Amino acid sequence: MNTTRSGRPALTRPDGTSLRVLVVDDDPDLAEVLTGALRYEGWEARAAGDGASALSTARELLPDAVVLDVMLPDTDGFDVLRRLHAVKPDVCVLFLTARDAVEDRIAGITAGGDDYVTKPFSLEEVVARLRGLLRRAGMARQLEDGPRLVVGDLVMDEEAREVTRAGELVELSPTEFELLRFLMRNPRRVLSKAQILDRVWSYDFGGRAHVVELYISYLRKKVDAGREPMIHTVRGAGYVLKPVTK
Repeated sequence: MNTTRSGRPALTRPDGTSLRVLVVDDDPDLAEVLTGALRYEGWEARAAGDGASALSTARELLPDAVVLDVMLPDTDGFDVLRRLHAVKPDVCVLFLTARDAVEDRIAGITAGGDDYVTKPFSLEEVVARLRGLLRRAGMARQLEDGPRLVVGDLVMDEEAREVTRAGELVELSPTEFELLRFLMRNPRRVLSKAQILDRVWSYDFGGRAHVVELYISYLRKKVDAGREPMIHTVRGAGYVLKPVTK
């Protein structure tokens, strides 16, 4: 089982990369403590002290979640949230504030917030709330979730030997399945024809490059047909599988 340093099961984005969280609070000490706790989870965490810098950082980071204080020096968190949704509509938002009035909670949810924590709070609670939000939104996976490989919207169930892309079943031959499995186990890594032959066909490299080229073309017709391509050729080096960036 993969765990964080805190002992909790590790969470990543569906493509296996680190989750990204933006902390927006005008108290620099609090922001530092929060980002430290999130990095302890293995996530990429950044902080912003006001609405303007929050939006600027969000455009660069494209966070999966935002911990957002309602009271900011240049605006309020509700306005920041509306603008964040224009940058990344599916971002999860956890409001963090000293306010605890019912009307503030209603305002937060109405504005598109997903959860609400009032100060003072425990770091454990904030982390737990974020983990729950991200999993429910389908933006995170637990590393021991089972024999599933996920790269972007491409999902492989190794036990059932089923592959879907964007929820649609992709029919593969046994060799195509093994080739795709090797690519999915090494996302963003350029794999040479020799490496692919050795792993998928157990061949010594020598004049059989056309076999790899042929099966890569088969995969492209099935995995990438009518969609943004995920399988890329790196001239002179090999092939790489990468999630589509939005």
